[in-house]
Amino acid sequence: MYARDVPKLWTETIDAHRAAVRDAALDAMAALVAEQGLVSLTMSQIAEKAGVGRATLYKYFPDAQAVLTAWHERQITAHLDRLTAAADPAEPAFVRLQAALQTFAQIQHHSARHHGGELATLLHRGEHVDRAQQRLREFVRKLIAEAAEDGDLRHDVPADELAGYCLHALTAAGTLGSPDAVHRLVAVTLAGLNAPAPLDRGGAAHD
Repeated sequence: MYARDVPKLWTETIDAHRAAVRDAALDAMAALVAEQGLVSLTMSQIAEKAGVGRATLYKYFPDAQAVLTAWHERQITAHLDRLTAAADPAEPAFVRLQAALQTFAQIQHHSARHHGGELATLLHRGEHVDRAQQRLREFVRKLIAEAAEDGDLRHDVPADELAGYCLHALTAAGTLGSPDAVHRLVAVTLAGLNAPAPLDRGGAAHD
């Protein structure tokens, strides 16, 4: 019985060690980038900051770029989880959409202030980014479609197109200088989802 248990215990120990080293490396990468940017970041620096041996770090990451990519993937997952959590399932679809878009805009604003320039260029590459963007767009699309079915949003434009419009528009939150400006951008974006006012016989819109 004991002999059969040893491999399982050993595997669990190795997995726990791998996870601990990975988390320490990603936290170290985040701290180093915040302190000095990407200039000449090395595996030695990451290992020292993480409190692990360089040889140990190389067991799990081939280079500093791999650590950076893994850290960014963890950040993206956390952002998507934050968006999902913001959309309270007990609320109507439009309220959930509003909360999700507000959260997305806030993330854009914060990310641009802390991860701009060279870092932003490096981080927005790779399959993990494409997967996250697809997941995000589908999440927003479903909320828009549900809100339209509830009669709270326009029906004349496909939900997928409206999702793209929202996400592209709110990416501009990264260029804004204040939280108030971010709130205004979200309000303007949501206004674009409203059903168009009917036209009278002269072609003028009216309420």
